[in-house]
Amino acid sequence: MLGNIFLRSTSTPRSLSSFTAGGEQRKMIKGVENVTLQDIQQARVNIAGSVTKTPLIPLNLPFEETGCREIFLKLENLQPIGSFKIRGACNAICTLPKESLKDGVYTASAGNFAQGLAWNAKRLGVPCHVVMPDHAPDAKVKPTLDMGAGITKVKFDKWWEVVVNRKYEDFKGSFIHPVSEASVIAGNGTIGLEIFEDLPSVDSIVIPYGGGGLSAGIAIAAKALKPNVKVFACEVETAAPLSAALQKGQPVNCQYTPSFVDGMGSSEVLEEMWPLVKRVLDGSLVVSLRQVADAVRVLAERNHVIAEGAGAAPVAAALSGAAGDGNIVCVVSGGNIDVSKLVPILQGLIPGEKK
Repeated sequence: MLGNIFLRSTSTPRSLSSFTAGGEQRKMIKGVENVTLQDIQQARVNIAGSVTKTPLIPLNLPFEETGCREIFLKLENLQPIGSFKIRGACNAICTLPKESLKDGVYTASAGNFAQGLAWNAKRLGVPCHVVMPDHAPDAKVKPTLDMGAGITKVKFDKWWEVVVNRKYEDFKGSFIHPVSEASVIAGNGTIGLEIFEDLPSVDSIVIPYGGGGLSAGIAIAAKALKPNVKVFACEVETAAPLSAALQKGQPVNCQYTPSFVDGMGSSEVLEEMWPLVKRVLDGSLVVSLRQVADAVRVLAERNHVIAEGAGAAPVAAALSGAAGDGNIVCVVSGGNIDVSKLVPILQGLIPGEKK
């Protein structure tokens, strides 16, 4: 179930410094296609001191289970909020003009970006509010509230409208998109810089695909540093819009079924992200809920790493052989999983599955 598509860019780079708040912020939507390695390097400067450089460690499994593959884990679950989202949120909020922060910031997030934005807003003394889908897990809701952010829960379809339209009529302040924001993508891309510092010989990178902001950011950095490196998105079969889009050659609506893999997946690829992701990604590796659950268990039992479903999905893809051989880096994007989901997984079950 691979859609290995790669097209080179012919776009003209645009500096992040040209982005401002208010009306100009809308121009960011088009600017996502033009994020460069230089933008990512500047983002690293911007977030220094606020974000952890996470370790890259080998997956602890015997050769007979990995074959001709050396699998490495980029542990973003070790960030202060348990997720990579702190990177993009930090870069986004610190690049906004101070005057645009007077009414606070808000976003639409299933949980991890909410925590990232709330964490950074609290440090700056800025009000923060989040629109969340009603299925957002307690492991992501409670920490967001504890950091002082307000939360409004809505039905998934309404939440997705906010994601697409980039506004919620009840809120003032600056809307920071969790995915298609140039400053967010650049912040996410700093993971790519760290991967190549620790493993220049990397052959492929596998990244969870939610909206594309993480995979695109890392891919931009990776392709600039090593053009022949393979960068794959990873999706779960219950919500795989990128795979469908790559097969059809354009974004299409697909079925979205909520599952314990709550940190990624939607019903369609964001229109403004499509030109970028189809250019920089080498395909989408689709895994099953069983494969993801098994990967969560392997990480916990063999590596003492707690990963949420989205964070474990790349490991599932790598173990299946879909990412090829050689040195494979799996981005463990987060570790915010409810105990009510983790316990059955460790018992060999799939959370939510009827017995």
